[in-house]
Amino acid sequence: MSKRPLKIAIVAGEASGDVLAAGMMKQILAIHPDAQFEGIAGPNMLKQGCTTLFDMEELSVMGLVEVLSRIRRLLFIRKTVLQHFTDNPPDVYIGVDAPDFNLPLEKKLKKRGIKTVHYVSPTVWAWRENRIYGIAEATNLVLSIFPFEKAVYDKHGFPCQYVGHTMADSIAIYPDQLLARQELDGVQLDKNAKVLALLPGSRGGEVNMLLEVFLQSASKLCATLDELHVVIPAVNKVRKAQIEEIVANFVDSASYASNMRISVLMGQSRNVMIAADAILLASGTASLEAMLCKRPMVVAYRLKWLTHQIMKKMYKPAYFSLPNVLADKPIVPELLQEDVNPVTISEYLIPMFATDAVKVPQEFVALHEVLKQDADKQSATAVLNLIGASSE
Repeated sequence: MSKRPLKIAIVAGEASGDVLAAGMMKQILAIHPDAQFEGIAGPNMLKQGCTTLFDMEELSVMGLVEVLSRIRRLLFIRKTVLQHFTDNPPDVYIGVDAPDFNLPLEKKLKKRGIKTVHYVSPTVWAWRENRIYGIAEATNLVLSIFPFEKAVYDKHGFPCQYVGHTMADSIAIYPDQLLARQELDGVQLDKNAKVLALLPGSRGGEVNMLLEVFLQSASKLCATLDELHVVIPAVNKVRKAQIEEIVANFVDSASYASNMRISVLMGQSRNVMIAADAILLASGTASLEAMLCKRPMVVAYRLKWLTHQIMKKMYKPAYFSLPNVLADKPIVPELLQEDVNPVTISEYLIPMFATDAVKVPQEFVALHEVLKQDADKQSATAVLNLIGASSE
Protein backbone atom coordinates (compact mmCIF):
# COMPACT_ATOMS: atom_id res chain seq x y z
CA MET A 1 0.00 0.00 0.00
CA SER A 2 1.14 3.57 -0.64
CA LYS A 3 1.37 6.13 2.17
CA ARG A 4 -1.88 7.82 1.14
CA PRO A 5 -4.77 7.48 3.60
CA LEU A 6 -6.84 4.33 3.29
CA LYS A 7 -10.25 4.91 1.71
CA ILE A 8 -12.78 2.49 3.18
CA ALA A 9 -16.38 2.23 2.04
CA ILE A 10 -18.65 0.86 4.75
CA VAL A 11 -22.43 0.45 4.78
CA ALA A 12 -24.56 -0.64 7.75
CA GLY A 13 -28.31 -1.07 7.56
CA GLU A 14 -29.48 -1.04 11.16
CA ALA A 15 -28.52 -0.41 14.78
CA SER A 16 -26.75 -3.74 15.38
CA GLY A 17 -24.63 -3.31 12.25
CA ASP A 18 -23.77 0.23 13.32
CA VAL A 19 -22.27 -1.16 16.56
CA LEU A 20 -20.24 -3.81 14.73
CA ALA A 21 -18.98 -1.37 12.13
CA ALA A 22 -17.98 1.28 14.69
CA GLY A 23 -15.94 -1.23 16.69
CA MET A 24 -14.08 -2.35 13.58
CA MET A 25 -13.49 1.24 12.49
CA LYS A 26 -12.00 2.16 15.87
CA GLN A 27 -9.47 -0.65 15.57
CA ILE A 28 -8.57 0.26 11.99
CA LEU A 29 -8.03 3.87 13.08
CA ALA A 30 -5.68 2.66 15.83
CA ILE A 31 -3.38 1.36 13.06
CA HIS A 32 -4.23 3.91 10.34
CA PRO A 33 -5.28 7.14 12.12
CA ASP A 34 -5.79 8.93 8.80
CA ALA A 35 -8.09 6.26 7.32
CA GLN A 36 -11.16 7.75 5.63
CA PHE A 37 -14.57 6.07 5.98
CA GLU A 38 -17.57 6.78 3.79
CA GLY A 39 -20.85 4.99 3.17
CA ILE A 40 -24.11 4.68 5.10
CA ALA A 41 -23.60 5.14 8.81
CA GLY A 42 -25.45 5.06 12.09
CA PRO A 43 -24.64 7.21 15.14
CA ASN A 44 -21.78 5.04 16.40
CA MET A 45 -20.09 5.04 12.99
CA LEU A 46 -20.55 8.79 12.73
CA LYS A 47 -18.70 9.20 16.03
CA GLN A 48 -15.76 7.33 14.48
CA GLY A 49 -15.66 9.86 11.63
CA CYS A 50 -17.63 8.09 8.90
CA THR A 51 -19.20 10.32 6.23
CA THR A 52 -22.70 9.09 5.43
CA LEU A 53 -24.35 9.37 2.03
CA PHE A 54 -27.85 8.54 3.34
CA ASP A 55 -29.57 8.20 6.70
CA MET A 56 -29.17 4.60 7.93
CA GLU A 57 -32.82 4.63 8.99
CA GLU A 58 -33.79 4.36 5.31
CA LEU A 59 -32.34 0.83 5.15
CA SER A 60 -34.00 -0.40 8.35
CA VAL A 61 -36.79 -2.43 6.78
CA MET A 62 -37.70 -5.92 8.00
CA GLY A 63 -39.67 -8.65 6.23
CA LEU A 64 -40.07 -9.94 2.69
CA VAL A 65 -43.38 -8.19 2.07
CA GLU A 66 -42.53 -5.00 3.96
CA VAL A 67 -39.54 -4.28 1.71
CA LEU A 68 -41.81 -4.07 -1.34
CA SER A 69 -43.38 -0.79 -0.22
CA ARG A 70 -39.91 0.79 -0.06
CA ILE A 71 -38.34 -0.93 -3.06
CA ARG A 72 -38.08 2.11 -5.36
CA ARG A 73 -36.34 4.20 -2.75
CA LEU A 74 -34.01 1.35 -1.75
CA LEU A 75 -33.05 0.75 -5.38
CA PHE A 76 -32.34 4.46 -5.85
CA ILE A 77 -30.09 4.51 -2.78
CA ARG A 78 -28.22 1.41 -3.93
CA LYS A 79 -27.76 2.80 -7.45
CA THR A 80 -26.45 6.08 -6.01
CA VAL A 81 -24.01 4.33 -3.68
CA LEU A 82 -22.77 2.11 -6.52
CA GLN A 83 -22.16 5.10 -8.78
CA HIS A 84 -20.41 6.99 -6.00
CA PHE A 85 -17.92 4.22 -5.27
CA THR A 86 -17.45 3.46 -8.97
CA ASP A 87 -16.45 7.09 -9.48
CA ASN A 88 -14.45 7.18 -6.22
CA PRO A 89 -13.02 3.66 -5.79
CA PRO A 90 -12.22 2.73 -2.17
CA ASP A 91 -9.50 0.32 -1.09
CA VAL A 92 -12.23 -1.99 0.21
CA TYR A 93 -16.00 -2.07 0.47
CA ILE A 94 -17.37 -3.48 3.72
CA GLY A 95 -21.05 -4.40 3.81
CA VAL A 96 -22.22 -4.84 7.38
CA ASP A 97 -25.22 -7.17 7.48
CA ALA A 98 -28.19 -5.89 5.33
CA PRO A 99 -27.42 -8.63 2.75
CA ASP A 100 -30.25 -7.81 0.34
CA PHE A 101 -28.86 -4.29 0.01
CA ASN A 102 -25.13 -4.97 0.34
CA LEU A 103 -24.48 -8.19 -1.57
CA PRO A 104 -25.62 -6.90 -5.01
CA LEU A 105 -23.43 -3.83 -4.43
CA GLU A 106 -20.49 -6.00 -3.40
CA LYS A 107 -20.87 -8.15 -6.50
CA LYS A 108 -20.79 -5.17 -8.87
CA LEU A 109 -17.93 -3.46 -7.07
CA LYS A 110 -15.91 -6.68 -6.99
CA LYS A 111 -16.31 -6.96 -10.76
CA ARG A 112 -14.86 -3.45 -10.96
CA GLY A 113 -11.74 -4.64 -9.15
CA ILE A 114 -12.65 -3.41 -5.66
CA LYS A 115 -12.08 -5.86 -2.81
CA THR A 116 -15.24 -6.57 -0.82
CA VAL A 117 -15.95 -7.89 2.66
CA HIS A 118 -19.30 -8.92 4.10
CA TYR A 119 -19.46 -8.61 7.88
CA VAL A 120 -22.15 -10.86 9.44
CA SER A 121 -22.93 -13.88 7.36
CA PRO A 122 -26.38 -14.05 5.82
CA THR A 123 -28.37 -16.84 7.47
CA VAL A 124 -27.37 -19.54 4.99
CA TRP A 125 -27.50 -21.97 7.94
CA ALA A 126 -31.18 -21.17 8.39
CA TRP A 127 -32.60 -21.00 4.87
CA ARG A 128 -31.51 -21.12 1.22
CA GLU A 129 -28.00 -22.49 1.78
CA ASN A 130 -27.40 -22.30 -1.97
CA ARG A 131 -27.16 -18.49 -1.51
CA ILE A 132 -23.60 -19.17 -0.41
CA TYR A 133 -22.51 -19.35 -4.07
CA GLY A 134 -23.83 -15.85 -4.71
CA ILE A 135 -22.13 -14.62 -1.54
CA ALA A 136 -18.82 -16.08 -2.69
CA GLU A 137 -19.26 -14.41 -6.08
CA ALA A 138 -19.87 -11.05 -4.39
CA THR A 139 -17.23 -11.08 -1.67
CA ASN A 140 -13.54 -11.70 -1.12
CA LEU A 141 -14.15 -12.52 2.54
CA VAL A 142 -17.04 -13.15 4.94
CA LEU A 143 -16.63 -12.28 8.62
CA SER A 144 -18.91 -14.46 10.75
CA ILE A 145 -20.08 -13.63 14.26
CA PHE A 146 -21.25 -17.14 15.21
CA PRO A 147 -18.99 -20.23 15.27
CA PHE A 148 -21.34 -22.59 13.44
CA GLU A 149 -21.44 -20.28 10.39
CA LYS A 150 -17.80 -20.84 9.41
CA ALA A 151 -18.41 -24.58 9.09
CA VAL A 152 -20.95 -23.93 6.30
CA TYR A 153 -18.44 -21.85 4.32
CA ASP A 154 -15.63 -24.34 4.95
CA LYS A 155 -17.85 -27.10 3.58
CA HIS A 156 -18.13 -25.19 0.30
CA GLY A 157 -14.51 -23.98 0.30
CA PHE A 158 -15.27 -20.25 0.49
CA PRO A 159 -13.24 -17.73 2.57
CA CYS A 160 -14.80 -17.04 5.95
CA GLN A 161 -13.28 -15.97 9.26
CA TYR A 162 -15.02 -16.35 12.61
CA VAL A 163 -14.41 -13.21 14.67
CA GLY A 164 -16.92 -13.55 17.51
CA HIS A 165 -19.24 -10.76 18.58
CA THR A 166 -18.19 -7.33 19.79
CA MET A 167 -20.94 -7.32 22.43
CA ALA A 168 -19.44 -10.41 24.05
CA ASP A 169 -16.18 -8.49 24.47
CA SER A 170 -17.78 -5.37 25.94
CA ILE A 171 -20.21 -6.95 28.42
CA ALA A 172 -18.95 -8.42 31.71
CA ILE A 173 -19.49 -12.13 32.26
CA TYR A 174 -21.36 -11.22 35.46
CA PRO A 175 -22.85 -7.72 34.98
CA ASP A 176 -23.56 -5.52 38.02
CA GLN A 177 -27.32 -4.95 38.23
CA LEU A 178 -27.19 -2.41 41.06
CA LEU A 179 -24.54 -0.33 39.27
CA ALA A 180 -26.61 -0.38 36.08
CA ARG A 181 -29.61 0.96 38.01
CA GLN A 182 -27.52 3.72 39.51
CA GLU A 183 -26.04 4.76 36.15
CA LEU A 184 -29.31 5.05 34.20
CA ASP A 185 -29.99 8.61 33.08
CA GLY A 186 -33.58 9.80 33.19
CA VAL A 187 -35.02 7.34 35.71
CA GLN A 188 -34.41 6.39 39.32
CA LEU A 189 -34.65 2.70 40.18
CA ASP A 190 -34.55 1.52 43.77
CA LYS A 191 -32.40 -1.56 44.33
CA ASN A 192 -35.52 -3.49 45.40
CA ALA A 193 -37.73 -2.29 42.54
CA LYS A 194 -39.32 -4.85 40.23
CA VAL A 195 -38.15 -3.82 36.77
CA LEU A 196 -39.28 -5.10 33.38
CA ALA A 197 -37.39 -3.96 30.28
CA LEU A 198 -39.39 -3.75 27.05
CA LEU A 199 -37.49 -3.74 23.75
CA PRO A 200 -40.02 -3.88 20.90
CA GLY A 201 -37.40 -3.51 18.15
CA SER A 202 -35.35 -0.84 16.43
CA ARG A 203 -37.57 -0.48 13.36
CA GLY A 204 -40.79 1.46 13.16
CA GLY A 205 -42.76 -1.50 11.86
CA GLU A 206 -41.62 -3.70 14.73
CA VAL A 207 -42.61 -1.12 17.33
CA ASN A 208 -46.06 -0.73 15.79
CA MET A 209 -46.51 -4.49 15.69
CA LEU A 210 -45.26 -5.32 19.19
CA LEU A 211 -45.24 -2.46 21.70
CA GLU A 212 -48.95 -2.36 22.51
CA VAL A 213 -49.14 -6.10 23.22
CA PHE A 214 -45.92 -5.82 25.26
CA LEU A 215 -47.53 -3.09 27.39
CA GLN A 216 -50.70 -5.15 27.80
CA SER A 217 -48.56 -8.10 28.93
CA ALA A 218 -46.78 -5.93 31.49
CA SER A 219 -50.14 -4.73 32.76
CA LYS A 220 -51.33 -8.31 33.31
CA LEU A 221 -48.10 -9.04 35.15
CA CYS A 222 -48.96 -6.22 37.56
CA ALA A 223 -51.78 -8.34 38.99
CA THR A 224 -49.11 -10.47 40.72
CA LEU A 225 -46.85 -7.62 41.88
CA ASP A 226 -47.25 -4.71 44.28
CA GLU A 227 -45.58 -2.39 41.79
CA LEU A 228 -43.82 -2.75 38.45
CA HIS A 229 -41.48 -0.30 36.77
CA VAL A 230 -41.43 -0.73 32.99
CA VAL A 231 -38.44 0.80 31.23
CA ILE A 232 -38.31 1.15 27.43
CA PRO A 233 -35.07 2.25 25.75
CA ALA A 234 -35.42 3.92 22.34
CA VAL A 235 -32.72 3.47 19.72
CA ASN A 236 -33.09 7.02 18.32
CA LYS A 237 -35.25 10.15 18.53
CA VAL A 238 -37.66 8.91 15.86
CA ARG A 239 -38.31 5.67 17.75
CA LYS A 240 -38.58 7.55 21.05
CA ALA A 241 -41.33 9.78 19.69
CA GLN A 242 -43.14 6.76 18.27
CA ILE A 243 -42.85 4.83 21.55
CA GLU A 244 -44.02 7.79 23.64
CA GLU A 245 -47.13 8.20 21.47
CA ILE A 246 -48.04 4.51 21.86
CA VAL A 247 -47.38 4.65 25.62
CA ALA A 248 -49.55 7.77 26.00
CA ASN A 249 -52.47 6.05 24.25
CA PHE A 250 -51.98 2.95 26.38
CA VAL A 251 -51.97 4.90 29.67
CA ASP A 252 -55.34 6.37 28.68
CA SER A 253 -56.78 2.92 27.92
CA ALA A 254 -58.63 0.44 30.13
CA SER A 255 -55.69 -1.98 29.92
CA TYR A 256 -53.37 0.23 31.97
CA ALA A 257 -52.63 -1.02 35.50
CA SER A 258 -52.42 1.71 38.13
CA ASN A 259 -49.46 0.05 39.88
CA MET A 260 -47.31 0.23 36.75
CA ARG A 261 -44.81 3.02 36.07
CA ILE A 262 -43.49 3.47 32.55
CA SER A 263 -40.26 5.28 31.64
CA VAL A 264 -39.07 5.82 28.05
CA LEU A 265 -35.35 6.51 27.80
CA MET A 266 -33.12 7.65 24.99
CA GLY A 267 -30.60 4.90 24.28
CA GLN A 268 -29.03 3.11 27.26
CA SER A 269 -30.48 -0.23 26.15
CA ARG A 270 -27.64 -2.28 27.63
CA ASN A 271 -27.88 -0.69 31.07
CA VAL A 272 -31.66 -1.01 30.92
CA MET A 273 -31.33 -4.74 30.26
CA ILE A 274 -28.77 -5.26 33.02
CA ALA A 275 -30.90 -3.20 35.43
CA ALA A 276 -34.01 -5.26 34.71
CA ASP A 277 -35.27 -8.32 36.55
CA ALA A 278 -36.66 -9.65 33.27
CA ILE A 279 -36.80 -8.59 29.63
CA LEU A 280 -39.56 -8.82 27.02
CA LEU A 281 -38.16 -8.14 23.60
CA ALA A 282 -38.40 -8.55 19.86
CA SER A 283 -36.39 -11.32 18.27
CA GLY A 284 -33.10 -10.19 16.79
CA THR A 285 -29.70 -9.03 17.98
CA ALA A 286 -31.28 -7.64 21.16
CA SER A 287 -31.98 -11.19 22.33
CA LEU A 288 -28.27 -11.95 22.02
CA GLU A 289 -27.45 -8.83 24.04
CA ALA A 290 -30.01 -9.80 26.69
CA MET A 291 -28.36 -13.21 26.96
CA LEU A 292 -24.94 -11.58 27.38
CA CYS A 293 -26.46 -9.32 30.05
CA LYS A 294 -27.51 -12.56 31.83
CA ARG A 295 -31.15 -11.63 32.28
CA PRO A 296 -34.17 -13.94 31.96
CA MET A 297 -36.21 -13.02 28.92
CA VAL A 298 -39.19 -13.74 26.72
CA VAL A 299 -38.49 -13.35 23.00
CA ALA A 300 -41.46 -12.54 20.79
CA TYR A 301 -42.04 -11.67 17.16
CA ARG A 302 -44.83 -11.00 14.73
CA LEU A 303 -44.59 -10.97 10.96
CA LYS A 304 -47.07 -9.90 8.33
CA TRP A 305 -49.20 -12.91 7.39
CA LEU A 306 -47.72 -13.42 3.92
CA THR A 307 -44.14 -12.99 5.14
CA HIS A 308 -44.79 -15.61 7.82
CA GLN A 309 -46.26 -18.08 5.33
CA ILE A 310 -43.22 -17.69 3.07
CA MET A 311 -40.73 -18.01 5.94
CA LYS A 312 -42.43 -21.14 7.33
CA LYS A 313 -41.59 -22.93 4.09
CA MET A 314 -38.00 -21.66 3.91
CA TYR A 315 -36.66 -21.50 7.48
CA LYS A 316 -34.81 -24.65 8.60
CA PRO A 317 -33.76 -24.36 12.29
CA ALA A 318 -36.03 -25.45 15.12
CA TYR A 319 -35.67 -22.05 16.85
CA PHE A 320 -35.66 -18.40 15.82
CA SER A 321 -34.27 -16.55 18.87
CA LEU A 322 -30.49 -16.29 18.85
CA PRO A 323 -29.91 -17.75 22.35
CA ASN A 324 -31.82 -20.89 21.36
CA VAL A 325 -30.16 -21.09 17.94
CA LEU A 326 -26.72 -20.83 19.54
CA ALA A 327 -27.52 -23.39 22.24
CA ASP A 328 -29.46 -25.61 19.80
CA LYS A 329 -32.05 -26.10 22.54
CA PRO A 330 -34.81 -24.00 24.17
CA ILE A 331 -33.01 -22.00 26.88
CA VAL A 332 -35.37 -18.99 26.57
CA PRO A 333 -39.11 -18.83 25.78
CA GLU A 334 -39.77 -17.76 22.20
CA LEU A 335 -43.22 -16.81 20.94
CA LEU A 336 -44.35 -16.22 17.37
CA GLN A 337 -47.47 -14.82 15.69
CA GLU A 338 -50.70 -15.68 17.59
CA ASP A 339 -48.71 -16.78 20.65
CA VAL A 340 -47.61 -13.16 21.04
CA ASN A 341 -50.53 -12.21 23.30
CA PRO A 342 -50.77 -10.78 26.82
CA VAL A 343 -51.99 -14.00 28.47
CA THR A 344 -49.22 -16.22 27.13
CA ILE A 345 -46.47 -13.65 27.57
CA SER A 346 -47.44 -12.81 31.17
CA GLU A 347 -47.53 -16.51 32.08
CA TYR A 348 -43.88 -16.78 31.04
CA LEU A 349 -42.89 -13.54 32.78
CA ILE A 350 -44.48 -14.20 36.20
CA PRO A 351 -41.95 -16.86 37.35
CA MET A 352 -39.06 -14.56 36.37
CA PHE A 353 -40.07 -12.17 39.16
CA ALA A 354 -40.15 -14.85 41.87
CA THR A 355 -37.71 -14.26 44.73
CA ASP A 356 -35.94 -17.55 44.00
CA ALA A 357 -35.69 -16.94 40.24
CA VAL A 358 -32.35 -17.92 38.72
CA LYS A 359 -30.60 -14.69 37.77
CA VAL A 360 -27.63 -16.04 35.81
CA PRO A 361 -28.42 -19.10 33.67
CA GLN A 362 -25.16 -20.98 33.22
CA GLU A 363 -25.97 -21.67 29.56
CA PHE A 364 -25.74 -17.89 29.03
CA VAL A 365 -22.28 -17.81 30.59
CA ALA A 366 -21.00 -20.70 28.46
CA LEU A 367 -22.25 -19.12 25.23
CA HIS A 368 -20.77 -15.76 26.23
CA GLU A 369 -17.34 -17.33 26.58
CA VAL A 370 -17.62 -18.89 23.10
CA LEU A 371 -18.49 -15.51 21.53
CA LYS A 372 -15.82 -13.53 23.40
CA GLN A 373 -13.10 -13.41 20.69
CA ASP A 374 -11.95 -9.74 20.56
CA ALA A 375 -14.19 -9.23 17.53
CA ASP A 376 -13.36 -5.58 16.81
CA LYS A 377 -9.65 -6.29 16.55
CA GLN A 378 -10.11 -9.56 14.66
CA SER A 379 -12.44 -8.02 12.08
CA ALA A 380 -10.18 -5.00 11.57
CA THR A 381 -7.10 -7.20 11.18
CA ALA A 382 -8.89 -9.42 8.66
CA VAL A 383 -9.87 -6.41 6.52
CA LEU A 384 -6.38 -4.88 6.64
CA ASN A 385 -4.76 -8.21 5.81
CA LEU A 386 -7.05 -8.58 2.80
CA ILE A 387 -5.92 -5.26 1.33
CA GLY A 388 -2.29 -5.56 2.41
CA ALA A 389 -2.44 -2.79 4.97
CA SER A 390 -1.96 -4.65 8.25
CA SER A 391 0.80 -2.25 9.32
CA GLU A 392 1.64 1.35 8.46
